Amino acid sequence: MALNGVATIRRYLAREIYKATAFVLVAFLVLFAFFDLIGELRDVGRAGYQLAEAFAFVALSLPGHVYELFPIAVLIGTLYVLAHLASNSEFTVMRTSGLSPAQAGITLARTGLVFSLLILLTGELVTPVAERMAQRLRLMSMGSVVGTEFRTGIWVRSEGSYVNVARVTPDGAVHGVRLYQFDDDKRLLSISDAKEGRYTGKGVWMLSGIVETHFSPQGATVDHKAEMPWKSVLTPDVITVLTVDPQKMSAWDLFDYTQHLSANKQNVVRYEIALWQKLAYPVAALVMMALALPFGYLHVRHGGLGVKVFSGIMLGVMFDGLNTLFSNLGILQNWPPAVSAWIPSTLFLLTAIVMMWWVERR
Repeated sequence: MALNGVATIRRYLAREIYKATAFVLVAFLVLFAFFDLIGELRDVGRAGYQLAEAFAFVALSLPGHVYELFPIAVLIGTLYVLAHLASNSEFTVMRTSGLSPAQAGITLARTGLVFSLLILLTGELVTPVAERMAQRLRLMSMGSVVGTEFRTGIWVRSEGSYVNVARVTPDGAVHGVRLYQFDDDKRLLSISDAKEGRYTGKGVWMLSGIVETHFSPQGATVDHKAEMPWKSVLTPDVITVLTVDPQKMSAWDLFDYTQHLSANKQNVVRYEIALWQKLAYPVAALVMMALALPFGYLHVRHGGLGVKVFSGIMLGVMFDGLNTLFSNLGILQNWPPAVSAWIPSTLFLLTAIVMMWWVERR
């Protein structure tokens, strides 16, 4: 096949796939935004959380949905284009003109690299910032209280001590701070209660309104201080990370937080799996395009365009479900994080290879 012909086909396929993927992605975003808005309407009217804030929160949540839905949109968009070309016999003409399966795969891979880059940029640069802004907006509008898994607030182990933070305000200040200090034999040395703490930089917090209770064999003594510096590896970003879905954090934030947990001998499996998933997710776009390629070689008699698109939707749902399934299994069974993260993409890639082998043998 002439080089000019290959280049023309590549541009044509890329253009059609870009348009179809964009259309599918926008359709999904409209649907998810609608459901998000319905969910937010339950909180409208609480404190200062009004309809305008609800719309802003939903808008700031969209980059997270873009990141989550991108591979599925790539699968459906690519599958639709190839199935549509096959139904019109255009793909057959391309094949008879000399477009081999290998050339078709390379063409899709070149297009998929663009999608992979977009997924990477969205997940690393846009989604984490937008998610933090969304949480900040919600905090400012609903009383500035961060909800956690515990009614008493956030609990963190840091450098031989346990820290309980009751509330976090949007400006990064912490309120209701309680520090439990233990010795090497796990004996309680002191409890420090502070009304407020503000981060001054370089790992130092300035606590105010402190009541310190020291324990010794002779008894307990109580000290009152107006202010006290507290040096800790905790930063506002580390505390904020506890209220954000790991899937919507950047890879760097996940790596930084896993290092913090490891240094304090805490379980890091959940965040390590999320980190590996962040590394594997951009590759999912290439896997999805490989999975869509065999549908271009299926004749119309094997299923109409609607059936093929429906199959793509089901495969996309299955991929999302497998990601969640193996993530949870990895946490429960203590699997290596890389294995849990890469299994779904590996299974889908093997499925694509088997499907391509089958259509070529017909």
